[in-house]
Amino acid sequence: MATVILFPAIDLKEGQCVRLAQGDMDRATVFNDDPAEQARAFERVGFEYLHVVDLDGAFAGAPRNAEAVEAILATLTIPVQLGGGIRDMRTLSRWLDKGVARVIIGTAAVKDPSFVREAARVHPGRVAVGIDAKDGFVAVDGWARATRMSALDLGKSFEDAGVSAIIYTDISRDGILTGLNIEATLALADALTIPVVASGGLASLADVERLLQPGCRKLAGAITGRALYDGRLDPAQALAMIRRARAATEDA
Repeated sequence: MATVILFPAIDLKEGQCVRLAQGDMDRATVFNDDPAEQARAFERVGFEYLHVVDLDGAFAGAPRNAEAVEAILATLTIPVQLGGGIRDMRTLSRWLDKGVARVIIGTAAVKDPSFVREAARVHPGRVAVGIDAKDGFVAVDGWARATRMSALDLGKSFEDAGVSAIIYTDISRDGILTGLNIEATLALADALTIPVVASGGLASLADVERLLQPGCRKLAGAITGRALYDGRLDPAQALAMIRRARAATEDA
């Protein structure tokens, strides 16, 4: 990978833009009542790709914030990847038809892996797998239920499926600004040929700088949420760092 893509995150709960702490729906902080305006703000500052999660949908097993997602899609020119409640081909295809660039399948990747394979075959390049893990083991149903499947085993099971990316989230770090779990994410990326995007805990420019080091070159990107909303991460500075790294790579 030339450089990482930094994805700003919009997590939707009851039509609002929120952030959770460690995936706990009872520990939600509302940051914006207008998710579409938040999306426009991210595009204006220069982000190239948006990450959206329907949190209610992840728990319910079907979309619950469709109106908010559609408002985001209607207002942006940058691509959007969407996860949360995508458990069948009809839902997946509907979102792609509405303009989502890439869908993220999480729970169904564990419960119905054949669905992932079929989706990746029918929609090449537009299906990612979300691996949400705590202590190395996958959690499903909006992170509410732990499994005994390791993140590595789940990732390896899709090596030949045509999946475009793995979104790897360390649940224990998500939303609490303790820094990305670079070691675990790199271990997963090193074991797979599928590009891996890091998620959970990105807290500062130091984290972005770390992502741009040669040792992290295999990572395809990283997702940032709370650090943007509470001002710990200056988006203009972060994006400038990435642009400089990209230019240096292109000139090399």
